[in-house]
Amino acid sequence: MNKKKNKLILGTVKEALPNTMFKVDLETGEEVLTTLKGIMRRRYVRVFPGDKVRVEMTPYDDKRGRIIQKLR
Repeated sequence: MNKKKNKLILGTVKEALPNTMFKVDLETGEEVLTTLKGIMRRRYVRVFPGDKVRVEMTPYDDKRGRIIQKLR
């Protein structure tokens, strides 16, 4: 069975929503709904609009993603 790989894309946080959800503008021009990765949530990493982030996206849903890293 061929396993599909997750895509890593850079983006900018556009809007902070309730329940650690965010709207992120990707470098590709798309806007996706994202949530924080579990370890970032446990360590209380603060993410604000305008922050640069790295987003992981599955090949199954191109409108949702997971923020895996906040860039400096």
